[in-house]
Amino acid sequence: MRNNVLITGGTSGLGKAIVEELASGDFEISIVGRNKDKLACFKRPNIHGIYGDATNERLINKVVSDIKPQIMILNAGATPIMGSLEEQTWDSFNTVWNTDVKAGLYGIQAALKAPLTRGSRVVVVSSGAAMIGAPLSGSYAGAKRMLWFMTQYANDIAQKKGLGITFQNLVLMQMITETDFAQTIAGEYAKREGVAIERYAEVRYGEPMSSVEYGKHVHDFLTRPECAQGVAYGIRKDTGVKLIDY
Repeated sequence: MRNNVLITGGTSGLGKAIVEELASGDFEISIVGRNKDKLACFKRPNIHGIYGDATNERLINKVVSDIKPQIMILNAGATPIMGSLEEQTWDSFNTVWNTDVKAGLYGIQAALKAPLTRGSRVVVVSSGAAMIGAPLSGSYAGAKRMLWFMTQYANDIAQKKGLGITFQNLVLMQMITETDFAQTIAGEYAKREGVAIERYAEVRYGEPMSSVEYGKHVHDFLTRPECAQGVAYGIRKDTGVKLIDY
């Protein structure tokens, strides 16, 4: 029997890498996305596109209630408007907060409202920036830290209600520079330091990790029994998937 997975933000970048890795295994995958053309590019019979915005509360409530996934991956997010604190406007500063946190909130609430079946997992994708900051990325670090807090709050609610749902954070601890998202972010940091993106990433993170490797790490995280209960797990090239406490 296939594991039923729902993922937001799965049509491009690292979300797409997760979908492509899981699709080759024992998973039935539904993707919520805003780009019809990108959704149509997935041709596997076990991948199903759902056109819509992950920040639409009514849509997410309906999708989660209809599908009742065993695994829900909240990956939808915006690319931050790059600039130092003194260069940001209020609107540019809040770009990530208004997408990532909003989509995360509605996704978590939908899982609790449905509710998902006992033993289900809700994986909220965060970032290492939640631990160290991101001075050129507006509200990005704060938004990713808020998602982490929200995961902890959701676990408390699920436990008090006896729902048997586990909420977890997946924290990417290094940039994967092949993605458009990382090109925008790392590109700005590299430009200000006067170095190439690859050099910037190498100095900061060490050996680079590909999006394919990231997808495999997420697959590992979802299928290893010992990863089913902890709250936050980090992913790095040199350590793989590792439980973190922060």
